[in-house]
Amino acid sequence: MAYDSIPSRFLAQGAQRPEAPAYFVKVDGAWRATRWRDYVGETRMVARALIAEGVGPGKTVGILGFNRPEWVAMATATMLTGGAPAGIYTTCSAEEVQYILAHSEALVVLLEDEAQWAKVRSVRDRLPALKRVVLMKGAPAVDDPMVMTWEAFVASGEATEDAEVDRRVEAIEPSGLSTLIYTSGTTGPPKGVMLSHENIAWTASAAATLVKAQAGQVMLSYLPLSHIAEQMFSIHGAATIGLTIYFAESIEKVPDNLREAQPEVFFGVPRIWEKFFAVAGSKLKDATGAKAVIVKWARGVALDVHGRLDRGESVPMWLDAQHRLADRLFYSKFKGAVGLGRAKICVSGAAPVGSEVLEFFTSLDLPVREVYGQSEDTGPDLLQPPRRHPARNRRQAHRRGDREDRRGRGDPGEGP
Repeated sequence: MAYDSIPSRFLAQGAQRPEAPAYFVKVDGAWRATRWRDYVGETRMVARALIAEGVGPGKTVGILGFNRPEWVAMATATMLTGGAPAGIYTTCSAEEVQYILAHSEALVVLLEDEAQWAKVRSVRDRLPALKRVVLMKGAPAVDDPMVMTWEAFVASGEATEDAEVDRRVEAIEPSGLSTLIYTSGTTGPPKGVMLSHENIAWTASAAATLVKAQAGQVMLSYLPLSHIAEQMFSIHGAATIGLTIYFAESIEKVPDNLREAQPEVFFGVPRIWEKFFAVAGSKLKDATGAKAVIVKWARGVALDVHGRLDRGESVPMWLDAQHRLADRLFYSKFKGAVGLGRAKICVSGAAPVGSEVLEFFTSLDLPVREVYGQSEDTGPDLLQPPRRHPARNRRQAHRRGDREDRRGRGDPGEGP
């Protein structure tokens, strides 16, 4: 029996939920779905093509491009072979790309477009291990024997028996290398963080349990997939839970794509939440008359409701009725307009976020939970529980500090 790894979970999604949408991409202005059956089928073909190129245990595949189904399929297919994917940030220079590909001894690299190919081409004489370059869908064909289109590479998988993929998955060891995460660290060149199958599988399961995510819930993939945080959602979380992924068209299109996808699971770094805070806060300040009164009242209701929940208290019937009314009059409309109308799980991580930002979203009936972690620990280490909201806790700590300062100065303050 195969070890319960991310590769085995991915294959299981295709067997258990074959007709369910695995992901959406925008084509000619419309979002088009790909079923789990087809997603798994194509990824198996990619794995067979990688095996033909010599990829397997102890071997690495580089990936350089914006979030796309091909990115995830290549990473997952590499794990299916027993090998390890190594993502590279799209902003990396040719020298940085060369370092990571050479350091990881990548046999194959997947590139988004001609611009990324230009980086690799300029340093190919310093990449002795590199055998194959694959371009993502839509990239113009390149006249070079080393380079293949996505379609041609997938088709080359026919040369390998499909059963070989299953054999590789069954041979996966918990301690085996699953993924390489190249992180800048504090000094010197990027460091390759080695994550095992057990590291990732356990963390993905624990995270799914903590946030109570469910199969079919939607999320938008837009943060760099070379980072463990986005991988935990778009790759490992999708395989573990059965999330439906919307791949953003570009970083510039994220606001539009967010409104179109209306994700139930949304992860953002502080910069994203701060941008929301600045834009949405400005719009709310422009409200006048009856609208301004409703907004102020509704935000106060949300803070009261979530404050009680933070303290582990029940919400009285009269407040619950106000909360439901406020949802009809304000929350649902506002959240839908910014793309968070269905949001059930909102998370901020990668750096601290201001308490005023967290309090702002709580007042919109959108509590944001903070996560702390690092690549070396497979991403999330600590996730703030629902009833321990940092905005409120920080305010309480600040008030306690003020009281102590006043007492030290002989000021009686507000009392205990």
